Amino acid sequence: MISQIGRYEVLGELGQGAMGIVYMAKDPLIDRVVAIKTINLGLAMDEKDEYEGRFYQEAKAAGRLNHPNIVTIYDVGKSGDVAYIAMEFLQGRELRDVMNDGGLLPVDQVLDIVAQVAQGLAYAHEQEIVHRDIKPSNIMVVRDGHAKITDFGIARMASSAVRTQTGMVLGSPKYMSPEQVMGKAIDQRSDIFSLGVMLYEMLTGEAPFIGENVNAIMYQTLNGVPAPPSTLNPAVPGMANFIVAKALAKKLEDRYQNAMDFAVDLRACRDTLPRSGKPIDVTPLTGGEKKLPDAIDVSGRRGPEEEEAKPTAALSQAFDSAAATMRLAALTGTSEDVNELSKTLKIARPSPAAISQAAPSANAPRPASPVAPRPVASPGPAEAPAKPRDNNLLLIAVVILALLGIVAILIA
Repeated sequence: MISQIGRYEVLGELGQGAMGIVYMAKDPLIDRVVAIKTINLGLAMDEKDEYEGRFYQEAKAAGRLNHPNIVTIYDVGKSGDVAYIAMEFLQGRELRDVMNDGGLLPVDQVLDIVAQVAQGLAYAHEQEIVHRDIKPSNIMVVRDGHAKITDFGIARMASSAVRTQTGMVLGSPKYMSPEQVMGKAIDQRSDIFSLGVMLYEMLTGEAPFIGENVNAIMYQTLNGVPAPPSTLNPAVPGMANFIVAKALAKKLEDRYQNAMDFAVDLRACRDTLPRSGKPIDVTPLTGGEKKLPDAIDVSGRRGPEEEEAKPTAALSQAFDSAAATMRLAALTGTSEDVNELSKTLKIARPSPAAISQAAPSANAPRPASPVAPRPVASPGPAEAPAKPRDNNLLLIAVVILALLGIVAILIA
């Protein structure tokens, strides 16, 4: 383990971060313990300058944020091929760990945590900074249930950085907004959607948009309508159903327009519930922090975060492909949207013939199969040929005529 990063004395390793190693360190100038998050800059020379410049730009922007629900950034620097961020050292746990280990939290605590995150986002959005990667592993919970957003600005830097691996894009598929999936320009309402996904998962224990691979999740995000949270958790009040539905609205104009309105509604809903009084266990885990990767593979291979998702309903295989996602975009989006998604997925824009290929619906009537003439089987040696029905009618007619003749003779 290294002993020095810039002027900071490394005290220990906290764990593996999404973009590098996270250390606990001491600032000798003011005798303060900090967390040092490192970012590896070992890229090709033509990519390195752009990536490094973007890193400093976004890290400095995030450093301007001063809010109780946002982790404070103290310093940004570079040591060799490693850039680093010195930030507030928090004694707590990632929300992802809390959710994984403790089961469903009481509804009032869920609403309180998400409201705190919404307030932090509202402040950042006022500074024209969009997080772009809101998810439980980017939220820290410290004592008394206080929530803080981490990686502010870093997520934005990463999502705009040069891709270093073919078929890889940056982001977390389960929490992406529809506009992120489509590769469109995003604003603060994208963070609101991602926070809505996190809220749904905290209330129900299930993500609202799940699938067997990245493409299936993307399709569900664009088209799926999740069940109201109260159907999965009876403790969820009806008001929370409406809040979740508004946060997860596909159309931007139907969604919350700012995070503060979202926070106000969450607080109002929480105030209608009795307090659980059960404290959240924020004892740090042994072995350092656990971070999920920011890189996802659009080729269909599963990553650690996707392995957690268990689909509640199978998605038609006809839609379980990136090509089908492109056809869907071509049918529902503008030409500009389709071009952006084509660049994101690294797939050629579909031809008109490919677009017209509609997947068969499970409820659609099947076309009648043409009936082939059955071969006439020759009677076997033990089988007697059946008598035609016409022969029976002829026999009856002969009997009737004979009877009529006998009657005529008797009368004569």
